[in-house]
Amino acid sequence: MIESREWLFRVACRVESQEQVCVVGSCDSLGVWDSQHMVPLHCEPAGDDDGEEVPVWSCAVQLPLHEVDYRYCVCIIVEAKPGIHDQAYVIRRWESNLMPRKVPKEVTQSSAPSAETFGSYGGFERVDQGWLVKDSVVQLRLCNSNLYTDPIILFKRKYQNKKVRVKITPIELHKNSPLDPQVGPIEESADFDLSNLTLHNRPNWPITEIAVMTEDQCKFRQQDQFGVVCNNGDYIVFQCRMLAPETNAFLCDFYVEDGGDEIPQYLGCSYVLPSNMKENFGVISLPITSRKHIPVGQLTVHYMVVYPMEFGGDMSISYARHWKDSWKGLEVGHRGAGNSYHSEPKSCANIRENTVASLKYAAEIGADMVEFDVQLSKDLIPVIYHDFHACIALKRKKEQDQTDLLEIPIKDLTLSQLQALKVYHKTERGLSRFRDEDFEDHQPFPTLQKALETVPYTCGFNVEVKWTMQLRDGTYELYHPLELNRFLDLIIKVILEYGGKRKIVFSCFHPDICTMLRLKQNRYPVMFLTQGISEEWPPYEDQRTSTIRHAILYATNADILGINVHTEDIMRDASQMQMALDYNLIVFCWGDHNNDQETIKFLKKLGLHGIIYDKIDVYNTKVKKESVFLCEERESGQAMLQSANGDGVSQSGNSNSALGSSTLDLLTKTNGILDLIPIQTIGTHERYSTTPVEIHEHVSHHTNGALGQASDHPSDAAANNFTGNNRAVNNSSPTSFTGILTGM
Repeated sequence: MIESREWLFRVACRVESQEQVCVVGSCDSLGVWDSQHMVPLHCEPAGDDDGEEVPVWSCAVQLPLHEVDYRYCVCIIVEAKPGIHDQAYVIRRWESNLMPRKVPKEVTQSSAPSAETFGSYGGFERVDQGWLVKDSVVQLRLCNSNLYTDPIILFKRKYQNKKVRVKITPIELHKNSPLDPQVGPIEESADFDLSNLTLHNRPNWPITEIAVMTEDQCKFRQQDQFGVVCNNGDYIVFQCRMLAPETNAFLCDFYVEDGGDEIPQYLGCSYVLPSNMKENFGVISLPITSRKHIPVGQLTVHYMVVYPMEFGGDMSISYARHWKDSWKGLEVGHRGAGNSYHSEPKSCANIRENTVASLKYAAEIGADMVEFDVQLSKDLIPVIYHDFHACIALKRKKEQDQTDLLEIPIKDLTLSQLQALKVYHKTERGLSRFRDEDFEDHQPFPTLQKALETVPYTCGFNVEVKWTMQLRDGTYELYHPLELNRFLDLIIKVILEYGGKRKIVFSCFHPDICTMLRLKQNRYPVMFLTQGISEEWPPYEDQRTSTIRHAILYATNADILGINVHTEDIMRDASQMQMALDYNLIVFCWGDHNNDQETIKFLKKLGLHGIIYDKIDVYNTKVKKESVFLCEERESGQAMLQSANGDGVSQSGNSNSALGSSTLDLLTKTNGILDLIPIQTIGTHERYSTTPVEIHEHVSHHTNGALGQASDHPSDAAANNFTGNNRAVNNSSPTSFTGILTGM
């Protein structure tokens, strides 16, 4: 009996130097969606044309006879280096359509198929950047700051008014001779006759790309031969992808443009050594030395090192850049049902903020999403709490009726201590306004896992990752935080394991955290929280937080879903909203201004996708107090039942036929979830139809390689457009229904 078939994959795709096209899919021979077990394709010989034809890549693979899902990917295959790293597939870009390509059940090929087009199928194109699986990222940033000197200072007056160019090249330090870097870059730095240099416009491994935070240069691109001009006031980001940052130094070459000469004058260089980057992020100052080893200037660079998670190579689906058109004006409960310690009594919630009870209550009264803050306890458990500090009451020795509040950082208390101690908000002065702490759901410091498990999944989560920021005056909101990569890995791990079908969005005020959240996982969207120009809040030191314009450029650079702006700033200049939309960003807003029905109405009219506010039980004007996700799921289930019953009538003339009955049973098991076929792309965001035409019963039981969990068909669902594992409620049965949907 034949149990497999040979299938020839062919795809047309342009690649850069060292890049290779691969295929990954749902069966063992295609790696079961594991990015490190993809199948490389081979470039077919070019035809006798003018060389403009897109190269075709192909490979024959043995496939099982059942239906197989697959995607194409462009990667760099880095060969193993004993004692340093294993072989790794570095994902450069990949097809991220919600619906993967399909090899039909039991179909065989009689001849070589036509080449498919990379990223284009189902009627539109969709390609996303890769994320970190085995490789790491080092970002080096040149930017102005109130707290540090200019990024480049040259000592000689003759250079003061000339344009300086900077180029950064990673250099591997050999294990046996750490001061003997590879020859190529050193020759370039020491070559006094730069006219002899050959132009290199293609990326090499490790890859270094450059972006400048301006409207026309904010996306990463390859470096020019002599780097980038560093103008005063520019925010420049160098991003290097590599496998072992601890074995790499960074050579910074400096050139001066002299008049109209094409080739600039070589000025000198600096080295950023692994030992300079003692933490995962920070600021370092280094001398710039001339070719004669004389100090000619100083370089001040901000750096960040991003490591991959231990798991995270699943390519079955990604929601990182997906948003439905119907998701506008979402009602988002601030800290659940609202801030319970607001200075304005009318805006104070009656349930303690950031508790399971508050989150559940917001869901019950129609919140589409709830926003809350997550940080780690001393024993590294993600807990929900807004402030960096909690207060405990201390009684005085002689004045027993008097108490003082002692502020303790959340990070210095274990979960059991947080939940056992009588804690106060700093505004309570030792007298709690809540008398319901005997009830479990009203306890402060619930774990993130508990919230994910107990709050109805039809209420989305806006998970704000709480991380300290440096203010413009040089102070920090919290000192001595945890190690950044581990901090984020633990939070992401809980979300991936318990997110289920819930709509989840990450957010953070710290742009570096947003960058890391985007690079460390490909499952959930990320939004950048920004206060912009504000008279209510003190400014942060990071330039990217200073205005909505800077936030838009940063979000575009980091390839995240959107921004979450302070309403004070958007009300000051509502035209800023249009700039965000022009860059295809999703926009939420936050702030006390939102605690007003007229303001909420205005913001919805302006086109905001989500409004975060307090007292959602008072200001929510929905006629039917249900989340949009619950309504969409119900409508999809009803449409599916109608279609199934129609099939039953056509086959037996009886709406209670066996087909209709079995469909109803399966709908009960799967919560009536429909898969959606994307029908239109607006910018980088897809639109979806929700009208089922026919229903096919099929067996689709995929394994989530990252978490080892069974999941249904990895395509979008009406109730699961960009959420996690995309599983039916009953995971014990691999049988599900997939709605085949058409365009509007």
